[in-house]
Amino acid sequence: MNLNERQQHILNWVQQCDLLPVEEMVERFGVSSQTIRKDINQLAEKHLVRRQHGGIAPVSTAENLSFANRQFLNSDAKQLIAAQVADVIPNGASVFLGVGTTVEFVAKALLKHQDLKVFTNNLTVATIFALTPQTSVHMTAGSMRHRHCDLVGSDTIESMRKYVFDYGILGCGGLHERFGVLDFDPDEANLSRTLIEQSRHVLLVADQYKWGRKASARVAGFEQVEMLFTDDISAPRQQLLEAQGVRLISAKEVTSE
Repeated sequence: MNLNERQQHILNWVQQCDLLPVEEMVERFGVSSQTIRKDINQLAEKHLVRRQHGGIAPVSTAENLSFANRQFLNSDAKQLIAAQVADVIPNGASVFLGVGTTVEFVAKALLKHQDLKVFTNNLTVATIFALTPQTSVHMTAGSMRHRHCDLVGSDTIESMRKYVFDYGILGCGGLHERFGVLDFDPDEANLSRTLIEQSRHVLLVADQYKWGRKASARVAGFEQVEMLFTDDISAPRQQLLEAQGVRLISAKEVTSE
């Protein structure tokens, strides 16, 4: 997806809003309204945003962006997050890698690990490990969601419940201070709840733009998450998570040391 850095920031930002006014984008990025309108036109032509009077809105508040469109958003942060996750997981562990583009980055970061047992419903993750014979890969059953390149449904849940995983790598559609971990699709939320139930250690991976997104399917409260790996987080949210027993790993803090 050929978007410049400002357009990627706009696309992330608009997912958190009902309406994102042109004036706010002009003020934040320090550019002219003509420049912002050019960005809007390019995003709208790619069907990534909806034009609204005076600004833009998400294409849908009920559905996530497609996997292909999410793959390149905030990719530098996702790569840093993935590297921190890989440092936590030892060789020889069993790992369930769930849905989401950040989880894909975690898979890439684990390629040099030895003797991993990888379980996944994520077709992209399985493909990443295709040329690593030192890693055993187990795919779940399930119905394919072509738009997201994964498997979901009752067969997927049944497959997962046959095992207990050392580490469950949990992606999400959104984060909310009161409701915790959210997703857009009930099937996806059900799968994530099963991942939590079947994992000894639950590691949540989510960049800063997941906060405030309008996902409507509740997965779990933060108290069910052992660790959150993110790129940046505000002090009040950090305090909220720590009060619920979540260990926080911020890529921003690591890179500033």
